[in-house]
Amino acid sequence: MPMKRSVAALTLTLLLASSIRPAASQTIGDPDTYEKSLQVALEAIEEMGPYDNPEQAARVNRIGYELAQHSQFQKYPFTFTLVAMPVPNAVSLPGGQIFVTKGLLDLGLDDDMLASVLGHEMGHVIHEHSLHLQRKATLMNVLGNLLVAGVLIGAERNSKAPALQAPYDPRYGYNPGNNAGNLVQGAAAASLIVSELLLRSYSRQNEDESDVEGLRLSAAAGYDPDGERRMFELWVHRAPETREYGYLQTHPFMDDRARAAEARRGEFKIQSRSSADAYRQRTQAVLMQYLKTMKIKEPPARSRPMETPAEAALRYAKPTAREFLKESALAVWPRGATADSLRLEKLHRLRDAERSKNSELRDYGAVLHAYRKTAAEVRGLDPKSELLATLDADIADQEAKRKAGYPAAAAVVKGGIYETAFLTAFLSNYPDAREAPQVALALGDAYSRIGKEADAVSQYLACWKAAPESAEGKRARSGLRLLAPSLKELAALQQLADQDQDADLRRLAGERLVVIAKSYDDLANGAEYLRRFPEGEQVVAVLDRLNVLADNLYSEVVLYQGFGDSAKAIDRINKILTNAPLSPAAEKLRDHALIDKTS
Repeated sequence: MPMKRSVAALTLTLLLASSIRPAASQTIGDPDTYEKSLQVALEAIEEMGPYDNPEQAARVNRIGYELAQHSQFQKYPFTFTLVAMPVPNAVSLPGGQIFVTKGLLDLGLDDDMLASVLGHEMGHVIHEHSLHLQRKATLMNVLGNLLVAGVLIGAERNSKAPALQAPYDPRYGYNPGNNAGNLVQGAAAASLIVSELLLRSYSRQNEDESDVEGLRLSAAAGYDPDGERRMFELWVHRAPETREYGYLQTHPFMDDRARAAEARRGEFKIQSRSSADAYRQRTQAVLMQYLKTMKIKEPPARSRPMETPAEAALRYAKPTAREFLKESALAVWPRGATADSLRLEKLHRLRDAERSKNSELRDYGAVLHAYRKTAAEVRGLDPKSELLATLDADIADQEAKRKAGYPAAAAVVKGGIYETAFLTAFLSNYPDAREAPQVALALGDAYSRIGKEADAVSQYLACWKAAPESAEGKRARSGLRLLAPSLKELAALQQLADQDQDADLRRLAGERLVVIAKSYDDLANGAEYLRRFPEGEQVVAVLDRLNVLADNLYSEVVLYQGFGDSAKAIDRINKILTNAPLSPAAEKLRDHALIDKTS
């Protein structure tokens, strides 16, 4: 008599059978949800910043689509985008948009490990976990319909408003409740919603279901599912002292998941790897068709209260929905006529933007870099591509214009009257010119005058290294020695601590860095250090101080709400969410946010 098959064996058989079915055709089954998800994706890029790394982008897309073709998921096209956040993380949105951070890639995951992460995020989309979280669904509706009237930040969830005669609490204000002046609007509301969507964790059941889906997809695509277990081990090993900073916080229950991954070893049979080219081409076609019919009204760029023009210039610009979709379509399938057309359109947009500037400020260096980088990518994909001739002709034209502009630019330098923008363009256009050390020194002086210490140090170091014995090089070294004792920017101090031209300066900067890392008072200072030096020697101290500062700002948020000063409350909320999105203070903001759709 045949042995009765266990439920586990039957489940495994079904999973393996599903992994070898032909790939499903992609669609956009729910345009409304896809549009809302797309808008959140744009906000996310503005918050985190794009990460330009073609090699890693190609790798993520290759592995991602090798997994996706075995998913049988038809409702939305998967897209994979790299963002500059130094925090190791990966997040997914309901419409199939998956984001991978620079911090995650910097961990050095091998392909099996990366496949497990991508498969896990795809699992959240496939199983539509966001639809089971009412709070997230509500936030999506508010942002997607552009009805963000405001967010109420309560000191305690569901707390009752005190009587008017209640004593004022400096931590919480009067806490007047939902009917009074606790309303913050605009950028703060949008930031809270994006932060909630991207950083909220799922339930244990959702996480476990996504882990299983990731294992299934990895094995079906020819990757070793044991990569998940090894990924957990690497993650915990690489960030033992900063568990709250990244994936370990936003994807919780890590210990349980690691044990489950160990228990599942050997359950999934690794299949032969197969090309995803056809699947990727179909995905690109879906995105291009959607571009032709999309009706999304591009929202205006968010304004930030109390933001100076200099701060606005440093903030990442949010791409339009069309730009995001075109970038996604190019990443999906980088070969062929459609890809070449998208590349050329992007380059021409950059070229024409520079042409519209005053001739002295045109950055031919940036344009040429973009053209040459694109040409190298195309040659690597298809040495016989017809696009190469067009790119070579445009490069020759831009190169001629760059060289023709040198005499006039050199005359401006000699005249000694110039703006910072001109100096930046000169170094980009003529990095090897004899005037370059002089220009770098002048740019360092300019940055020093306006308090941009890290940029000043970068330019002084460039000048010093380029011509150490020249008059400019000696002045740059003197500038660094004068700056070092009073530097407050952590990134500037780390640069000096890393240089090897002056041992005394290196020692002085290192000692001051230890002190400032524990005492700095500007949230953006710590965030910039973590962005530029995610593995710096003072990361733990900087992060600890960052959390303290964010908590202080949270107290100010509640204080200003109690006074009815929404502008100052919004300013503090933006600082927390922009510079410390994973801090306990940001968590409290998300916990205590109540969406007001009727104001």
